[in-house]
Amino acid sequence: QVQLVESGGGLVKPGGSLRLSCAASGFPFSSYYMSWYRQAPGKERELVASISATGGWINYADSVKGRCTISRDNAKNTVYLQMNSLKPEDTAVYYCKTIRSGKDNWGQGTQVTVSS
Repeated sequence: QVQLVESGGGLVKPGGSLRLSCAASGFPFSSYYMSWYRQAPGKERELVASISATGGWINYADSVKGRCTISRDNAKNTVYLQMNSLKPEDTAVYYCKTIRSGKDNWGQGTQVTVSS
């Protein structure tokens, strides 16, 4: 079955950087779009970035454009989210997601807290 395991979250000061990773298994990773979402307390889950199977198409939310970079390593079955110039409003649980057979598959999430 599809398994997605996020890591790399933590506490960082405003202006800092983090690199999130999502290790995937249980499906042909190199054939699937992958996305990063986030959910802040009291808010709906929102899309942060998406990347196509080959990495040739990438999309970012306006709120992170210019500060985040999504990438993938199909040899390692891993998708990454590099986040720079972090702001307190980036505080959230970050999830990776893929859609297989019409079903959304989510990881357990990794907490990112931006605070001085």
